[in-house]
Amino acid sequence: MSEQNIANAPAAEVQQDVNELRKVRVDKLQTLQSEGNDPFVITKYDWTHHSAVIKESFDELEGKTVRVAGRMMSKRIMGKASFCNIKDLKGNIQSYVARDSLGEEEYKAFKKLDIGDIIGIEGEVFRTKTGEISIHATAVTLLSKSLQILPEKFHGLTNTDMRYRQRYIDLIMNADVKDTFIKRSKIISSIRRYLDGEGFLEVETPILQTAVCGASARPFVTHHNTLNMPFYLRIINPYMIFLFKLVFIRYQIS
Repeated sequence: MSEQNIANAPAAEVQQDVNELRKVRVDKLQTLQSEGNDPFVITKYDWTHHSAVIKESFDELEGKTVRVAGRMMSKRIMGKASFCNIKDLKGNIQSYVARDSLGEEEYKAFKKLDIGDIIGIEGEVFRTKTGEISIHATAVTLLSKSLQILPEKFHGLTNTDMRYRQRYIDLIMNADVKDTFIKRSKIISSIRRYLDGEGFLEVETPILQTAVCGASARPFVTHHNTLNMPFYLRIINPYMIFLFKLVFIRYQIS
């Protein structure tokens, strides 16, 4: 089973395939480490622009060299040239990667990269024949290796159980969900600043809910006599799970 279909298939059907695909990625990681190219060593990558800025300022940046960093969401290899799509904090942008521009060994290394890897790309801004604003890569740097199998880009993440239990994947794949989280964070931050200014004290209390959510640990269970139904103690705020990962990723590419 391919990586494109694996995330939306029934868990029992694909567990063995997931393990095999992850083993391939782990093997790639071990090879990189044995060659002295450990992608988990803290690396500072001096990016110059976000993808959205490049698109908005194309007339000014056309033909100029830029550096972007983000997660590779798709890759199309076509012999001596390839295309990949990079998703950063502000959006996404296409990159054209050619063997003649990158070099023989560097191009071989690029072809071994996986969907989900965090990379840095340096190159000139141009527009393709189809009109898409892109970067003609002259250098590709692996910043962090992804061992997680991401869903196929076209269908996204549709498995509801996985969306709730692995929220970080949901936020990587679904832009609308990520936008909702960002808006929620800004609203709560605004309310918190106002109440702080008025002298209120924030107190966190245990939260009971009707469904298990937030982590894989065994939850605390109690029974609501009036409603005659079980309630579960929320182990961790599910929004915080993504926040931890987001901070770690942003630290790596900043």
